[in-house]
Formats: sequence, structure tokens, C-alpha cells
Amino acid sequence: MANAVGGGGGLAAAVDGVRGEQLLGDVEEIVRSVVDAEVTPRWRRLADSDIEEKHGPHDLVTTADRQAEARLTERLTALLPGSVVVGEEAISADPDLLGLLRGPDPVWVIDPVDGTSAFVRGDTGFSTLVTLVQGGQPLLSWTYAPQLGHFATARRGHGARMDGQVLRTAPREGLRLWISNPVFRFADERAAIARLSAAGVETVPCVTSAGLAYLEVARGLADGVAFFWEAPWDHSAGLLMVAEAGGTSLTAAGKPFSIPGGNALPFTVARDADTAARVVAILRGDAEAGEERR
Repeated sequence: MANAVGGGGGLAAAVDGVRGEQLLGDVEEIVRSVVDAEVTPRWRRLADSDIEEKHGPHDLVTTADRQAEARLTERLTALLPGSVVVGEEAISADPDLLGLLRGPDPVWVIDPVDGTSAFVRGDTGFSTLVTLVQGGQPLLSWTYAPQLGHFATARRGHGARMDGQVLRTAPREGLRLWISNPVFRFADERAAIARLSAAGVETVPCVTSAGLAYLEVARGLADGVAFFWEAPWDHSAGLLMVAEAGGTSLTAAGKPFSIPGGNALPFTVARDADTAARVVAILRGDAEAGEERR
């Protein structure tokens, strides 16, 4: 399985070619095995000593997060020599590692347990997210929700699938959006969410996993997300998955979301371009945005 795809400038072409499908399968095998070894056995079995606060009671890290990220880092960099890792827990220890996303090397963006608070609560709504990025662009992504039995992959230019089925966004009656967890909102963010509600938008607070919110959009079960933070490990996999399912991203500045950062917030990743434009207009408070196309 080692050396499935060479690093460097030929990576994007290799991903677009036959070997991209091989890499999808190889990484799926790695993700499944690491989660099955380090995450699933600890679900609903965490000791107090397995749980720590990073920046407060709503920002947790567990032994499962750390062990899974370490194992994924080891195996993914061995699979793709010359690649580097931007992982949530590594960045917590050394924020300067974010700069790797702007460099030339292939980058594995890893969220070992997306929805750690849900994992700690014993909720099923957590996932493991991995994205292969180069030059700031996502090339491949993997989303694994072990307790829900879902595994989704996306490959640039070749679509997105969950459990072997093609994913497509879909038009719906009304507008249903996943939004940031209320515990992390500031006054201006609460005002933007209030504008969504005033425009008749159904909002669903993301109190579990952002990766699973993106999966709902890609499956046609929701119209988009409206988020106020840009951590690449939370968004990279879903960004590619929704794009390959027919959707698009848009920031408050009217630009696509950038994985390396520097985005004008909030942003949306929505089922199509018209929906994305409407969501951003409402979030910004553009005149009569909530009445358009209602």
C-alpha cells in the first residue's frame, strides 16, 4: 500500500487519474482501522483522565483524539512520502503549522474526532475527517461516522459517494441550514442568525459534528451551512464533498471559501450558487434579502 501516489507537482494529475481511485481506497482502509482501534473502543468508556479542556469547557480533547491523530499522521505520511500534516491537535500545540497549507507540499488535514463534545457525551454524532490538500485546494476527502455506519469520500472532478452511492445536493421546500453552536457565538453572530430566522430559514445548531452537517447538505437533506469559524480540519472534507455533490461555497466577501484561511466571515457552503448567494445576503443584512425567492 505504501507509495500509492508520488508527491510533488504530479500529485494533482495522479489524483485525477487512475491512481486517485486507489488512494481513495487505501486511505479509507487506514481511516477505518485507526478509528476502530483508537476511537470506537473509547466511545462511552472514557475515564475522567481521558478528557481535558483546551480553551474552556466547550473545547475538549480526549485520549481518542490524540491517539487517532498520531496514528493517522504516521500512516498517511508513510503512504504519501513528502506529505505533511495539519491536524487539529498538532495545531493546538503549534499554531504555526497552519502555514503548511500555503506551501507546495501535499497536506493531510486531519480532524481525528470531529464533534469531541458529542463523543464525550456518548452521542453518536461524531466523525473522523481527512482531506488531502495541495496548493490550498482539496483533492480528496474522507468522512467516517462509525456509530452511524456512514463512510463518505470525495475526489476532485469525480464526484462524491457515501457507502457506494453517488451524493447529490437537491432543491427543497423552504431553506434549512446548519449553523454554528450557540455556545461559541458573539453578539454580531447572534444578530446574523436572527436575520436568518426573520427570513423564515429553519436553522439547526451544530452541537455535534460539522462534518455530519456537510454530509446532510451533500445528501440533499439540508440546503447548506452558515458558519462563523474557519478551522480547516472542520471544513476541508465537507467543502470538497458538497462541491462534488453539486454545491458551492461563498464567504461574506462574496468569494469562495479558502482552506488556508483569511476568509471574511461568516460563510456558507450551500446546495447551489443561488442558495449560497441568498444565504450570504441574509447573513450580511442586505436589504430585502430575506424576501428574495421566498
